[in-house]
Amino acid sequence: MRRTIFDLDVLCTFSTGMELGNFAKAAEKLGRSTSAVSAQLKKLEQQAGTAIFRKAGRGLALTDAGETMLAYARRLLELNDEAAAAVHSIELEGWVRLGLQEDFGETLLPEVLGRFARAHPKVRIEARVVRNAELIDRVTSGKLDLALAWSDGQLTAHCERIGEVQMCWIGPAEGSPGWHAASGEPMPLASLEAPCLLRNAATRALDEAGISWRLAFVSPSLGGLWAATAAGLGLTIRTPVGLPAKVRPLVPEAVGLPDLPKLGLVLHRAEAEPQPAAARLAELVLQSVHGALRG
Repeated sequence: MRRTIFDLDVLCTFSTGMELGNFAKAAEKLGRSTSAVSAQLKKLEQQAGTAIFRKAGRGLALTDAGETMLAYARRLLELNDEAAAAVHSIELEGWVRLGLQEDFGETLLPEVLGRFARAHPKVRIEARVVRNAELIDRVTSGKLDLALAWSDGQLTAHCERIGEVQMCWIGPAEGSPGWHAASGEPMPLASLEAPCLLRNAATRALDEAGISWRLAFVSPSLGGLWAATAAGLGLTIRTPVGLPAKVRPLVPEAVGLPDLPKLGLVLHRAEAEPQPAAARLAELVLQSVHGALRG
């Protein structure tokens, strides 16, 4: 059987086009003609030996094989970047201090640290998983080099807005949510200790919708919040990022709850021009976050 070796340049065009939602934009971004991009996509389908695209109205959508190809394309490109960084920055040394929200502690953190450690074994990383207010305080005081935090509108001197994530009501994965607006009972709210951005968003949305509520459970940690929600002690509010299997997002209309806004996500830097090790770690954090937000 002939071995298939995919062209990374073609995979880059494919991934960029899907990320931008338009291959004409991908051609412009990559500095290629649209005909060159079309030729690359035809080459990809030839290498794959199956259809990658299907017609969807006036445009194109991915086939099942295309969805699989896109996932592998992103992984191969990330591995390529990791290899290039390892070769070009083999002597990178130093110490980087990274802070982030609990939401990312069990998902993004192991992936980022693993990739970084393989490429830069001489760099030491101190990771701190804490709440928003402490993250921002530690960046501004120089105790952290980088911090990934939900946005409350407060900006630091060197921050980058990554995107927005939809907030959602969360209930137990199994069985009914245990509460419905039609019951007339106050909604039992499970929350992190104040101050909490998402707790404020929940109470504001409930108040504006005229839905009474009560604090049924308060936890100092996200793990405690998930346990209480899974046990049916109350409903909570979070984003889909990092949800454990024991809880699930609820459809607001199904339980009579109001829709929720999106929550901004920001990467804060202690310095405008971070040291090489911190700059490289920031790149990996951004790559992983964008991957998580794509779902």
